[in-house]
Amino acid sequence: MSSDEYEYYDAPLFHPAKIFITLLLSSLVMIFLFLTLSYLYTRIEQGIPPIHIPIIFVFNTLVLVGTSYLIHRANICYKEDDTKGYQNSLLFTTLLTLIFMALQAIGFYQLIESNTHYFSATDNARSYLQIISILHLIHVLAGLPFLIIFYNTAKKRMIEPVSVLVYFSDPLKKMKLNLLTIYWHFLDGLWIYLVLFFWINYLIQ
Repeated sequence: MSSDEYEYYDAPLFHPAKIFITLLLSSLVMIFLFLTLSYLYTRIEQGIPPIHIPIIFVFNTLVLVGTSYLIHRANICYKEDDTKGYQNSLLFTTLLTLIFMALQAIGFYQLIESNTHYFSATDNARSYLQIISILHLIHVLAGLPFLIIFYNTAKKRMIEPVSVLVYFSDPLKKMKLNLLTIYWHFLDGLWIYLVLFFWINYLIQ
């Protein structure tokens, strides 16, 4: 691969994938900010009591933080040519993500059970909450296949020293891993924002 191609992949702004992820995350920031502020306005205007967030969502936040740490470790292992550490980091990131999704299902069940009066009402605030929850889950689901692909590719191609060297010297793969990491850190930060938002809403009712 020529030096020009290396510069193209390492360029901070001009690769189409980097432009796409920048636009995507910027759009998500505006969407979730709009939805949460609209929920707050509607709840106050209609005099609807805030929802009570189950404690499992706090634990789930720690699980999601764990996935961010592990995918960060995958980047470090990639730079250090640590085959085993890289593969394990991707594997455990995937497993923790699946645990997060399972706990989300339990958490939302508890949320509905402990806020029956809220979910039985036909109001706009309930719709905002449902949209926020579904949107975040969709974006976690959207990132999961990429984690699985990265892990499967690493297991298949990193078999012998030559193939390992080729894998770790691929600038395109490095860029994609960096973008996936940024995306995952964003989902982590977004979830923390949502939990804090609804928790503060409940405290200042």
